[in-house]
Amino acid sequence: MARPVAAAALTFIGGLFIILGGFLFAVLGAFVALLGFLSGFFLLGILVGFLILVVGALMLAVPAGHVVWGVLGVVLAIASIPLAFGGFLIGFLLTLIGGLLAIRWKRPIEQWITVEGRKVPPSV
Repeated sequence: MARPVAAAALTFIGGLFIILGGFLFAVLGAFVALLGFLSGFFLLGILVGFLILVVGALMLAVPAGHVVWGVLGVVLAIASIPLAFGGFLIGFLLTLIGGLLAIRWKRPIEQWITVEGRKVPPSV
C-alpha cells in the first residue's frame, strides 16, 4: 500500500522542532510566572507540536485521508508561529511543506489486467 512517506517525515520532523520551540516558550512562561502572571497559554506550543506529530503519524497510518491530514498540518504549522515561535522557523517550514505535499499526494495507479482487457476480436 502506497503512503505519503515524504510528507509524513517532513511533518514529523517539523513537529519535533515545534515541540522544542514550545519548550522554549514554556520556559519563558515560567519566568513570567515568577513575576506573578500565571497562564496556561505558554503550554499550547507543546500541545501544537504533539498534535503535529499525531498528524504526521496519521499520514502513514491512514493514507486515504491525506488531504485532511495535509490541511491539518498546514493549519497547525500556522498556529505554531505565535504559540511556539514556529519551531525556530524551521519547524514551521518543514510542517508547511509536509502538509502541502500530503495535500498534493496522488495514490499510484495500480495496473490490473482484467479478463475484459485481454479479449481479442473473434476470428472470422
